[in-house]
Amino acid sequence: MPAGLVVLILAVSLGIQPVTTDLYLPALPALAESFNAPVAQVQLTLSALLLSFGISQLFWGPLSDRFGRRPILLWGLSAYTAASFASTLAASVPQLIVWRVVQGAAMGAVVMCARAIVRDLYQPQDGARMMSKGLSGLGMLACICAPLGGLLTQRYSWRAALMAVTVFGCLALALFALRFKETLHHKNPHALQLGTLVSTWRNILGNRTFLVFSLLSAAAYGGLFTFLACSSFVFVNVLGLSKTMYGLVMFSMGICYITGTFVCRRMLVRFDLSKSVMLAACLSLTGGTLMAVLAWAQVQTVWAIMLPMAIYMLGHGVHQPCGQAGAVGPFPQSAGAASAMNGFLMMLVAFIMGGWLGKHMDGTTLPLVMGVWVSSLVLVATAWTLVPKYGEPMSLKPAT
Repeated sequence: MPAGLVVLILAVSLGIQPVTTDLYLPALPALAESFNAPVAQVQLTLSALLLSFGISQLFWGPLSDRFGRRPILLWGLSAYTAASFASTLAASVPQLIVWRVVQGAAMGAVVMCARAIVRDLYQPQDGARMMSKGLSGLGMLACICAPLGGLLTQRYSWRAALMAVTVFGCLALALFALRFKETLHHKNPHALQLGTLVSTWRNILGNRTFLVFSLLSAAAYGGLFTFLACSSFVFVNVLGLSKTMYGLVMFSMGICYITGTFVCRRMLVRFDLSKSVMLAACLSLTGGTLMAVLAWAQVQTVWAIMLPMAIYMLGHGVHQPCGQAGAVGPFPQSAGAASAMNGFLMMLVAFIMGGWLGKHMDGTTLPLVMGVWVSSLVLVATAWTLVPKYGEPMSLKPAT
């Protein structure tokens, strides 16, 4: 496949995640009002999706190593599109949760394969650059999704926002069916055997490079998830923004993330993965700490959240491509399984954060602020101590 097509494939595969979540975020307050449901129950439609998304990757990864990326992508997208349509017809929050769980499990196949495709085609340093291009596309989709979700919800209903997700699934399925070519040329016929699975998981979880880069990407995503899970309630219910204005806020965050991915590519021309994430951690710490300081000073305005989060998102644009490429780098023969475990760990963190937020959202900005700040502290500790020590073995260094 031409490089441009690979970037498009990655952008769509990775972008399915913000399409599934960001289009839906402006609808959360309307959904709670429509079903007269408590915030914690509505929050579960998001956190349950992400948990199934993370767990499912543990199954999709070995399946893709055995049968290839193409069949897994097509199966996953078919199930995703069907579940997306069913969710638009949900008659209660529990029904919606069920269909969102199915949707998340199917989404896991798509995102997991995207990371594995990068390892199939590129060495880690080049893979991080290619991943950053794909994540730039993800950022563009995220920019579109939040304003579109807000507009559809405000003019029609939350069901219209979910129908837009269904349309995306149909278009993505058509693209992959017509243009995607298999990238795994040496399938592992033993990938699904119990002994092989146990050995593979043991090797992955025993690899310090994998653990360090997975901790980095999980900590970075923890801060982002906190913002995603809380932002609609904070900006609409606490700070009084309209759903359309909230969509524009999310648009600006997407722009910052895209900028971060461009910064990532520039960094990787001059520095290795380790140095790049160390520098980007300065942005993460600055954004998280500034948000906390403003909250403690009782500055409760839109800009007191937006400005620090914009700085955090710049760093996030570096940490995600470097963290994901670095995690799968040591495993060229089991990239699907490594990608799956990396994705599972990120979503496990998101699920834990979602459970905590559901219990602590109190009508103020404080839960959002604390979640982002704690994530930035974990991230910077990882980037400045563990990544330099374990994150740059010979297998990850660029060829000279």
